Amino acid sequence: MAATDIARQVGEGCRTVPLAGHVGFDSLPDQLVNKSVSQGFCFNILCVGETGLGKSTLMDTLFNTKFEGEPATHTQPGVQLRSNTYDLQESNVGLKLTIVSTVGFGDQINKEDSYKPIMEFIDAQFEAYLQEELKIRRVLHTYHDSRIHACLYFIAPTGHSLKSLDLVTMKKLDSKVNIIPIIAKSDAISKSELTKFKIKITSELVSNGVQIYQFPTDDESVAEINGTMNAHLPFAVIGSTEELKIGNKMMKARQYPWGTVQVENEAHCDFVKLREMLIRINMEDLREQTHSRHYELYRRCKLEEMGFKDTDPDSKPFSLQETYEAKRNEFLGELQKKEEEMRQMFVQRVKEKEAELKEAEKELHEKFDRLKKLHQDEKKKLEDKKKSLDDEVNAFKQRKTAAELLQSQGSQAGGSQTLKRDKEKKNFF
Repeated sequence: MAATDIARQVGEGCRTVPLAGHVGFDSLPDQLVNKSVSQGFCFNILCVGETGLGKSTLMDTLFNTKFEGEPATHTQPGVQLRSNTYDLQESNVGLKLTIVSTVGFGDQINKEDSYKPIMEFIDAQFEAYLQEELKIRRVLHTYHDSRIHACLYFIAPTGHSLKSLDLVTMKKLDSKVNIIPIIAKSDAISKSELTKFKIKITSELVSNGVQIYQFPTDDESVAEINGTMNAHLPFAVIGSTEELKIGNKMMKARQYPWGTVQVENEAHCDFVKLREMLIRINMEDLREQTHSRHYELYRRCKLEEMGFKDTDPDSKPFSLQETYEAKRNEFLGELQKKEEEMRQMFVQRVKEKEAELKEAEKELHEKFDRLKKLHQDEKKKLEDKKKSLDDEVNAFKQRKTAAELLQSQGSQAGGSQTLKRDKEKKNFF
């Protein structure tokens, strides 16, 4: 049916509704932008480097904000990670910025395990996100993502080569986080030394197989600038919160007796390049790389450790339910096996205990028999001794009776002689 026929059927008396704007699904990006802006964004930066390389000062300079923090000392017994979260606002966009610093890194005499606390911290953030993702009721849209999106690795401006600590640490971290190497306090060495130092650092990273973050070149809109900036890595930066008047403008700079170093002057340092690459151009790519590459690697390894796989031994698709059932059956089998082993162990222990009790009972009976025999022997000895004592008592009584009898007879004889003498004496007078 033609449009004129439709208009003729509608008639002139119908009410027309004016459109508020363009109608079409090409407004979907605007909807996503509005939704993302209303929710806000988060970005987490890990600053790794030795104490005194200006990590806090560079963060203050990057975001033009004075972040509160306690100064670190060189007397830390080990490496500690200090995390601080700040809410920043620029125009109508809100950013929840988390800055994690490594306190005491490189200050110990034995630096062998200095990288371990950093790896454990990064894995802990991945684990927290994985646990939230595995929940039945997930709230990922309101979950505060604490995964590290960018690692700024501060290299001391020695002008010679990378330290062993730097190579080992970056090698351990390159599969877990996006590493952006930067030469801190680059105004400490000359331009010629700085150029040679950059070449030396790049060659050492390549020869040791360290994978640093490369700015993406697949997007045509930023491919040219990112490709150019990849050639400038590592960035040589200077940080300063002090503003000096240079010409007619107030600029961030560092004043020295020999002159002034301007932080935002690309002829003096690469601070502007770092700020452009990190904040203005590639911040979303850093977030995406963290999720799609580093977190997915951690998640895959973790699930494989738990026994979950995408394919069976025959390389056929294996659903999560089948994997769960297989893992559950395997767990129940292991549980029954352990239960049987525990039962056998319990029976063996009971038998051993019964044997020990029987042996103890036998020893007790033997001891009882020995004591009983000893008691009988002692009793017999006592009875024999008692009998001998009774015989001695009876013999003593007999001797006593005989003695008393003799004494009584003697006393009677003496009394009769006395009477006879008295009688004779009386007759004499």
